[in-house]
Formats: sequence, structure tokens, C-alpha cells
Amino acid sequence: MRIALCQLDVVVGDIRGNAARIADAYSVAVEHGSNLAVFSELSITGYPPEDLVLKRSFVERNLDALHELASVTSECHMVVGFVDHRQGCQKAGRNAAALCGDGEIIGVYHKKLLPNYGVFDEERLFEHGDTPYVIRKLKGIDTGISICEDMWFANGPLAVQAREGARLIVNINASPYSLGKLDQRKEVLVQRVEEMKSVTPSGEGCAVVYVNQVGGQDELVFDGASMVIDGRGVLVATAIQCAEEIMIVDLEWDASSGTVVSAGHGQVRHLTPLGQPLESSTYTGFSPGLVEPGVAEAEVVESGLVESGLVESGLVESGLVESGLVEAEVYSVLVLGTRDYLFKNGFSDAVIGLSGGIDSSLVAVIAADAVGSLHTHCIAMPSRYSSVGSLEDARLLAENAGIDLSVVPIEDAHSVLSEGLKEVLGAEPSGLADENMQSRIRGIILMAVSNANGWIVLTTGNKSELATGYSTLYGDTAGGFAVIKDVPKTMVYRLARYRNKIAGRELIPQTVLDKPPSAELRPDQRDDQSLPPYDLLDPIMNGLVEQDMSIDELVGRGFDPQIVSRVARLIDLAEYKRRQSPPGIKITTKAFGKDRRVPITNHYRDIPATDLSSDKA
Repeated sequence: MRIALCQLDVVVGDIRGNAARIADAYSVAVEHGSNLAVFSELSITGYPPEDLVLKRSFVERNLDALHELASVTSECHMVVGFVDHRQGCQKAGRNAAALCGDGEIIGVYHKKLLPNYGVFDEERLFEHGDTPYVIRKLKGIDTGISICEDMWFANGPLAVQAREGARLIVNINASPYSLGKLDQRKEVLVQRVEEMKSVTPSGEGCAVVYVNQVGGQDELVFDGASMVIDGRGVLVATAIQCAEEIMIVDLEWDASSGTVVSAGHGQVRHLTPLGQPLESSTYTGFSPGLVEPGVAEAEVVESGLVESGLVESGLVESGLVESGLVEAEVYSVLVLGTRDYLFKNGFSDAVIGLSGGIDSSLVAVIAADAVGSLHTHCIAMPSRYSSVGSLEDARLLAENAGIDLSVVPIEDAHSVLSEGLKEVLGAEPSGLADENMQSRIRGIILMAVSNANGWIVLTTGNKSELATGYSTLYGDTAGGFAVIKDVPKTMVYRLARYRNKIAGRELIPQTVLDKPPSAELRPDQRDDQSLPPYDLLDPIMNGLVEQDMSIDELVGRGFDPQIVSRVARLIDLAEYKRRQSPPGIKITTKAFGKDRRVPITNHYRDIPATDLSSDKA
């Protein structure tokens, strides 16, 4: 049985465009002799469609597209995701998968387990599936269909399908990226295969074909990395991360064991959506499916396949992460998320305020990798407090990356505004008011350039700053997209060093990496005057935000109680700022936004155990 795993970068709401791309990929699958072409969850509508599914016309158009796709199918069957609507549904409809072949819809499966946590709220929109399990004999193999969440839990739909005779499970997904997610998916898939062995009459294994969406959608990035695990629990092949691909895999029925197994390593082919061979020269990194058997992943990394071609493609393979290069995976996700946000929203160019600091330097390079250096524009806006070195660093980075740089000093605007505020304030602004005023002047300049040229402003704040409120509303938070919004400061440095490493040169000047971080809004300012050092702040932030730990729990891990209490207080107070910040790419297990929903008006405060007995408490 030859299966084409089609991971495509679909666009939410572009039903006609998505259907056309699915049809093109299906044609490629047919041309290569596939028996089954599999597409991702809700591939016709794009995922997540959110409240678009409440529009009757939206659901009807996606159903029309499904029927059109079914009409072009032949002996090669197709599994495709769509929104189904049935009479009597109390909600918008059902998250569904259709099995199509020979010009018609053969069967429909409705997702049974609906995620309602983190970034997911499917319970709000969809009804749980109650249709019979779809099991069809394809090329002599009893094949079941399931959707994403159905795979994540033990004793769920996959186990039922195995008991009912399925020996191959097709699982379609829209699984967004977060750190460690790829390894987690592999682990869960192997667990399901082992579980299915235990529920079949003679312990036969069920192979799993896992197809994932790829591409950026607002703050989410779907990283692809579709995979096949055979009935023995062996990972047969993995598609690349963060890029479209049609991966063709041959499986066969082993009559002696009653198990679906790989037909051999040489029977895995990696194609672009146009059907061209996906050679190692067309992207950076490697895929396990493209590595010769017996070659260790670490050896592949050292072999030179990882070249500076990332600047053109932005593609990095999951194998790099397995070799310890987490930065490669994260960087790839940031590039893909930035590129898709701009292009899918009609922007060709980006503009960035380049201060000469680490954050803006990284964002500028990511933007250049995402949309090209000719479409990336930077503006340096020095003030009376800016160091000469920072302006030189900005100029050097722009030269290294081939980015155009304009210099617009803000001293005149700063002086005029300060003078104009004397009458209202009784004196020229000072302290925080003066610092924020400088940031807002810069925001005005960037937005003026954006309005004049139709470019999107990319903000440069990182997660550590966003968490603690170390940012200025309508200043450095002014913009359309926050590229590193979910990237802690310590990871910002790691990504910058990684990017320099694959460039083979100082793309981001070493002086930027070496100097203490500073907003340069007052004389001799440094971030550590207002915040704990980032190598201390970031793990505390991780505990409080991503793990929902209490102050006492963090203190129990050895952190200073006063510092933990201070960071917790800063995080609580900054919610109103975060609510007004632009969307940005999610890379951690809990990003600010859909992942973490905390009321702005909120009097709850975590109190250390040592303070519980005080009158104040």
C-alpha cells in the first residue's frame, strides 16, 4: 500500500484556494502510484477556523469544496479534513474527515475527543462525534480514520478501531508547535501502537499514518513533521519540519505476523507539493527519512548538510533537535511564523526599530530570513542617551544582513515635546515619564513609515520583558506582529549565537552579544537595574507562567523568596499591557494570549507561607 502524506500550508478561510492545493497534491500522489493520499485536519477550511464555523455560508462552501474534491478522486483514495454539518447539531457542526474514492464520498468520520485547553476551544464550536468508526479495506488492509486528539489518550478511539479489526490507522492533525512537542508526538504514537497490540486478538500491531498541518496561523505555527510508525512500533519515516512536503511511503501486509510493516527504507520518497524531488540541497538540515540507515544523526550534522542556506529557506529539520540543537527548531518556527503572518495578511515588507541591542538585531535577521533582506527595513532612532557603540552595532548588523538602514534621531522631537509639557507638568518630564516618552516617539516614527509605505511594524520585545511589564504601551509595543513575544531573553541570546554559527560569521555583531542589555532611556541604564538577571528571571518566569507554580514551590527549589515574590508581582501587574500587545509566535508550552487567560481586574495575589500569619496577609 503506497501512501502519500500531504502536509500543506493551508490558509484559514481560503476554501477555494485550499481545495485547489489539495487537488494539485492529490494529482502528484496519483502520478506516483499512491493508493491513498492523506491531508491534515480541517485542511479544506484551514485550522483553527474559530468562529468562522458559526457562519452557515462558510460551512456550506466547505461542503461544496469537499464534494468537488471527491468528484476528482480515482482508485487512489483521499482522506481530507472538513467541517461537517448535520441536521439537529446544536453547535456549528463537527470536525470531520472524509474518505473519498472513485468519484464519491465513501465514508465520514467525526472527531470524538475535542480538545478544550491551552489554545484549543473545540468544545465551544463542535459536537462530539457519534458516527460509527470508519474502517475500510484498502489494498487488503483494514484501515481506520481518526482525528488529532483521538490519538492522544489511552483507551480512546484508536483502541476501539483496533479491536474492531483495523490494522492501519490514519490520523489527521493540526498540532501546533511548542518546545518538546515533536518528541512528545512520537512517544504518544508509539504508546498507541503498543496499546493497540494489547487489544487485538493475537497481539497484531496497528501501523499509524500521522499527517500534520504546516504553516503559521496568527500566533500558532504548525510544524508538519508528519510520520509513519509501523505495526512493530518502528518509526518508518518523518517528513521535514516547517515546510510543505508530500512524503510517499510504501507499507505492506506481513501475513506471518498479521502486521503492517515498512516495505523498506528505500521506499520512502520526499517530494515538494509540485512533485519535485525534495533533495537535501533544497533545504537546510535533514529528515530521518533522507538519512541512510545506520548513519547517526550527530554524524549527519557534522557532515556539512547544515549550511547557511537557512537564510534563503528558513527550514530546519527535526533531527537537529534530536542532536541537541533546540535553537535550530525554534529559529525555523520563528522564520515560518513570521513569513506566513506577513504574506497571508498581504504584507510584502517589514520595518523594525533597530537599536543595536540583541532583541532588535535578532528580529531583523529573522525578518530577512523570512521575507528577504530587500524587503526588510530598519530605522535607528538614537536619543541623547544612546551610545555611539549602539548606533555602530546597528549599522554593522544592517550591512552584514544586507538590510537597508535609515537613521532618524529623536532629539529634536524629544526636546520639543518636553518643552511643550512644562506647563502641564510644572517641569520637563523626568524619570519614567521621560523614558516612556522616548519610546513612544520611536513608535510614532515607525508607525508613520508603516502607514506611508504599507509595511508592517515588527515589535522586538521578548517574553521576559512582556512578563514583567518591562515595555512601554504605545511605544516599543506599537506594531503589527511580535516575532519574539514568546522567546525568553536567555533563548534570544542562544538563537543569535546559533544564527551566527550557521552563517559562519558574525551576522549579529559580537559586541551586541557581549554588552549588557539596556533600553538606553537614561544615563548608564542597564536592564539588571530594574529586573533580576535574566538567567535568574527566566527560570522563575517559567515556573510561574508555564508551570503555574506557587511562590513557595519555587522557593522550595532554591530561589530567593524576595526575588520570586517580586517577579510574581510584576507578572500580575503587567496583564493590562500584555492584553494590548500585538500577536506573536508561540514557541513555549504556555504563551501569553490564548494559552494563558488571566483577568486584568484581579485582586488575587500569591502569598508565601512565611507571610500567611501576618496581619497584612
